[in-house]
Amino acid sequence: MTPASQSEPQPLLSVFDAVTIMVGIVVGIGIFKTPSLVASNVDSEIAFLAIWAFGGLVTLVGALTYAELAAAHPHAGGEYHFLARAYGKPVAMLFGWARASVIQTGAIAAVAFVLGDYANQLLPLGPYGPALYAVLSVVVFTGLNVVGTLQSKTLQIVITFVEVGLVVALIVFGLLGWGATPPTPAESAEASGASAALGMALIFVLLTYGGWNEAAYLSGELRDPGRNMVRVLVIGTAILCALYVLANMALLAILGLDGLRQSSAVAADMMRLVAGEPGAAIVSVAVVVAALSTLNATIFTGARVYFAMARDLTLLPRVGNWDERGRAPANGLILQGAVAVALIALGAATRNGFQAMVDYTAPVFWAFMLLVGLAVIILRWREPGRVLPFRVPLYPVTPILFCLSCVYMLHASVVYTGVGALVGLLVVAAGTPLLLFRRREFTSGRGRFEPSSTSTDHASAAAAGIGD
Repeated sequence: MTPASQSEPQPLLSVFDAVTIMVGIVVGIGIFKTPSLVASNVDSEIAFLAIWAFGGLVTLVGALTYAELAAAHPHAGGEYHFLARAYGKPVAMLFGWARASVIQTGAIAAVAFVLGDYANQLLPLGPYGPALYAVLSVVVFTGLNVVGTLQSKTLQIVITFVEVGLVVALIVFGLLGWGATPPTPAESAEASGASAALGMALIFVLLTYGGWNEAAYLSGELRDPGRNMVRVLVIGTAILCALYVLANMALLAILGLDGLRQSSAVAADMMRLVAGEPGAAIVSVAVVVAALSTLNATIFTGARVYFAMARDLTLLPRVGNWDERGRAPANGLILQGAVAVALIALGAATRNGFQAMVDYTAPVFWAFMLLVGLAVIILRWREPGRVLPFRVPLYPVTPILFCLSCVYMLHASVVYTGVGALVGLLVVAAGTPLLLFRRREFTSGRGRFEPSSTSTDHASAAAAGIGD
């Protein structure tokens, strides 16, 4: 084996490995936060459960669409690679900018806010306690990553099982209702058909399912991706849908729709009714631990975006420096941490910091998801004779349905969200001039559809999300 080949991603992952990673990415802290926000935007318990099931269906349609791309074009670059093949490198670079300035940093801030909500349950610091905990956690974990203190693979696997185990425990306790006293409906909590925005509810549901698309980044390391990629995406999606629907049935059984609407920490409030204060404290500690792990992983992977983008640009070259002592992109980590803290400050000035970050990231995320969905149709048209290991069922209906879902979500994320949505879109647009600062070696001597090595590294490093 040549040295060059040794530096390339190796097909070492089995279907079980990839499914475990996919579920671990998606089953984050979002399920402990978003149910209350979804409940606030629906007008009945049936609608509450139906929208979670519908979110699973949308995710399955998207997974099948991604499966064709990942099986036909397995690459550690994932979405970056798909976009480069379909639209050229400028669009892929703009996607990289969006990950660096909106999607990833917004995800860091959102995860930090959820951590702050649960940490403030354990040790209250007043009305701004969640934001203070959020800032502190970003600063601490950015510092740890700068000096090279990274989580081990074993620790990450343990934390993943803690997260999944916590969801399963919620399902068991909630559906059995051990010792729970039925909550008294609050007179002030109401949702009418006029005020309940199903579009906004679906945004939060699909945010919680978010991260399934990161499985595309595993295609370059999966054994026999042509056959196994679809298995990973379909099996993983089925597991996620079952966990989320059952978990929300459990929460609804204990707290009721009104109780969910009023809760800022649904898991702790449910366990408080089921097992008293000790149960609530245990759940809060478990969620904080899970949130710390998610936050650390998101900070770790996100900084690689800054590092790789800086190496492809003549602007801010020092951000592309790699610290050999800490074996980390120290300058990229510091810049990322500063952006995330600024977003937390912005979110703290709003009524709900977590929702503000959803507003900020959602339209950008769905715009690029739409482009990836269209890439299936574009590449089929451009390469009609290409042998595809997996063809999306019912083509072109399935990718069209996925694209229509993305269009609706893009529309909803602008119409039903606040000013943060426009801010996120403007930030992405502000990155367009960066294309003028591309290094010559980025475009010279390379085919149109092959991303540079640094760009590939940047995209593969972005595999983390708020599934959360």
